[in-house]
Amino acid sequence: MSTTNENRQVRFWPIMAAIFFGSFLSILGISTINIALPLLMDDFHASLNTIQWVLTGFMLSLGVVAPLTGWLGDRFGYKKVYLFAMIGFTATSLLCALAWSDASLIAFRIAQGAFSGLVLPATMTIIFQIMPREKQAFAVSIWMLSAMLAPAFGPTISGWLIQNFSWKWLFYMNLPIGVIAIVFILWMIPDYRVGAGGKSLDKSGLAAVVISSASLLVALSEGRQWGWTSWKTLGLLALGLLTLILFVVRELRAKEPLLNLRVLRSRRFTFTLVSSTIITISLYSGTLLVPLFLQNVQHITPLDTGIIMLPASLVMALTMPLAGKLYARLGPLWPTVGGLALILIGSYALTQLSVGASHAYIILWMTVRNIGVSFAASATSTAGMEDIKPALSGHASSVTNWVRNVGGSFAIALFTSLLVSHATDHAAHLAAAGQQAQPIQLLAYTMGVNDVFMAATLIALLAIPFGFLVRKKRDDRPQGRMQEVGREQTA
Repeated sequence: MSTTNENRQVRFWPIMAAIFFGSFLSILGISTINIALPLLMDDFHASLNTIQWVLTGFMLSLGVVAPLTGWLGDRFGYKKVYLFAMIGFTATSLLCALAWSDASLIAFRIAQGAFSGLVLPATMTIIFQIMPREKQAFAVSIWMLSAMLAPAFGPTISGWLIQNFSWKWLFYMNLPIGVIAIVFILWMIPDYRVGAGGKSLDKSGLAAVVISSASLLVALSEGRQWGWTSWKTLGLLALGLLTLILFVVRELRAKEPLLNLRVLRSRRFTFTLVSSTIITISLYSGTLLVPLFLQNVQHITPLDTGIIMLPASLVMALTMPLAGKLYARLGPLWPTVGGLALILIGSYALTQLSVGASHAYIILWMTVRNIGVSFAASATSTAGMEDIKPALSGHASSVTNWVRNVGGSFAIALFTSLLVSHATDHAAHLAAAGQQAQPIQLLAYTMGVNDVFMAATLIALLAIPFGFLVRKKRDDRPQGRMQEVGREQTA
């Protein structure tokens, strides 16, 4: 296996093209399924609490597998990890299309999420290990552009496929894109490895992170049905928190940790990680709630839902490269804080929805939110990784994607529980008050959506202080990342 060195010529656009296709496809697996949730509920005769596991289970495995990326990358090289992930993602897409029940679809989606969870940390690491320092911010913006184009076009593509064919085509369409991504990875990404590859797998750490994440997610998802004070809910919460603490202690003390949490010693990295996780949670609140509101309250078609979602997502995708360019001039502070301010304004506006809310109103404030996401997410992703040495970049990207994706899956589970419980409570109160002006269920559901958007607004508010703590690095002299790696290996 070849290794990186000072003299390797970095082919920026071919490498970014290979990264682009894989990242696009992995995020497409999240964004296309949102619009299909009401249809899956009808087809499989399942409740929202059950069918949301098609999304939540995917997100959970996507986050849980992220800690493995650092170990796999050190052992086999990140090109091989990326290639393996795309082959697995493409194969499980076929299995999802062939699913015969809600249980089988959930199981295949969990497997698909495991492969997808390797893609983003692997591709982020490739950028920070291969690309010259002066090109990294722009490379990250292109990398994030691929992730943003998926939710931009995903809902529209999803709506068209559902309306003209069936939900199975949401997975069939991954097959040709996956094959293209595999070919691009083989031809365009150099085969390299940074650091030693002989570390043993921390099986105890892996078991702890799986048990912790699964226990907490099940408790958040089922707590409403079981009762938040029931022994099952409290027991799972206690088990999840205990194993999470054991995992952190284990990883900090282990000589060869599964996930090198020592990267959190960098205050800059930690502050941006908190901000980017909150941004992720805020982003998912919109992509989850708006399709449910449009289809369950306003009864519009999946295709029309996708068209309504398109402008805001497309604007977010188009502003991402601009955010990368501005980062080089302004640093992380103002793009992060300004982006978070736009997220807050847009999220608060969406707490005022009514049953007859105009689509222009929804498009406007989703656009404001998404512009904020593009600037804040690009700045935080770049700023945190700048402080990490190349040899640790794989572990840092694994930590980033683990925290963000597990946080996102927890948020989806929590938002779903809040929506169902608040809509039920509002319906009971409206019935007791003799509400007659509109169908009670529609009004109650809308009020539940507003409540959850308010929760998302308050969560986004928590990121503001962390955004102010990140400043521009004093020493940002252009220097090739490959050169740094070469010096480290020479030493």
